Amino acid sequence: MRVLVLGSGVIGTTSAWYLRQAGFEVTVVDRQPGPALETSFANAGQLSFGYTSPWAAPGVPLKAVKWLFSEHAPLAIRPGLDWHQYRWLAQMLRNCTHARYAINKARMVRMSEYSRDCLNELRTQTGIQFEGRDLGTTQLFRTQQQLDASAQDIEILARYDVPYEVLDRAGIIAHEPALAAVADTLVGALRLPRDQTGDCQLFTRRLAQMCVDAGVEFRFDQDIAGLQTQGDRITGVHIDGALETADRYVVALGSYSPALVDPLGLRLPVYPLKGYSLTLPITNRAMAPTSTILDESYKVAVTRFDDRIRVGGMAEVGGFDLSLSPRRRATLEKVVRDLYPEGGDLSRAEFWTGLRPATPDGTPVIGATPYRNLFLNTGHGTLGWTMACGSGRYLADLMSARQPQISTEGLDIFRYGHAAASVRHSEPEACVPPAR
Repeated sequence: MRVLVLGSGVIGTTSAWYLRQAGFEVTVVDRQPGPALETSFANAGQLSFGYTSPWAAPGVPLKAVKWLFSEHAPLAIRPGLDWHQYRWLAQMLRNCTHARYAINKARMVRMSEYSRDCLNELRTQTGIQFEGRDLGTTQLFRTQQQLDASAQDIEILARYDVPYEVLDRAGIIAHEPALAAVADTLVGALRLPRDQTGDCQLFTRRLAQMCVDAGVEFRFDQDIAGLQTQGDRITGVHIDGALETADRYVVALGSYSPALVDPLGLRLPVYPLKGYSLTLPITNRAMAPTSTILDESYKVAVTRFDDRIRVGGMAEVGGFDLSLSPRRRATLEKVVRDLYPEGGDLSRAEFWTGLRPATPDGTPVIGATPYRNLFLNTGHGTLGWTMACGSGRYLADLMSARQPQISTEGLDIFRYGHAAASVRHSEPEACVPPAR
């Protein structure tokens, strides 16, 4: 049984891996010349299994107004003429309540924790290396208000048995010695000891090669123009002027997924959140981060690789613009100078931007659609690297007619009541692959 996976970022590649392990014949198609060359290329490097939260949170609307006048705002809105932007923002605002935040965060934590288990199993089984570290995430609070606001997150972590520690200044220094010189500017921290770090692009490239070794075909430099349908089935994909057919189709095109499925009547509320990163060489290992630090004030992560520091974060709602903003670079540099001024060489930093595919509620869209042989794996926002393995395995189980190991509640497109109003809802066909 043949599956076409559209997209070779970390989500598409992990989907291909787990589908192949389940016995499917898999072909991956992408417009880029290789895997992980867009959003997965230089993300912050966090595997934030415990630090998993939606951007839509109580207090964000008021903060967003204040951020309009802030030089280093973590969230910026660039109004344009795209009505999809305003619809997405309106949906996001509706999710900024305490009740919706709790529901959305719980869904995200469910997938993130499962993804951690899947990644750990993959590492054990294959020995894949990606400059990974298992030393946790430390979320830094510069104000008492930030520390107090973490109580709701802690409540959800406790509900799902996710280990955590609340740190005072001495505790911060114990886990991140290089922060001793600036500890007096911090009021506390929340540490998630089971979080990890790693180079997402390196992981994706190496997993893609493992996929090839297992029999997956990758086709690069291919233009995906549209889907062809008949009734409630996909009958092919127009790729480079030809119609490619398969038994099943997976859309894992990140922020570009909605444009592909919109002509089918699928209203997929995924919108690009533009983020930025700097990658700089480590010059003083003792003054560099030990693992991942998240600066709550700027929503910027500082992550340690083998010989590099990756600084990433912020979100701009402004369409598909990929220009590099000097103002955003200044924010990233400020965080490095504030926290690790002697850790790396900013003069040699590489500046990058990418578009994270975000849903208004923060939860990805994974699973079946009203079209019986079309599946989605997209909308992970800033947590694609974190949720990749869990999402890929979860999808493979669904497509194999196996019961997933976590609840399916609230994870597919049908949680948006209007998502497929123009298409008759039908159950997906049983997808039992041949034995390998």
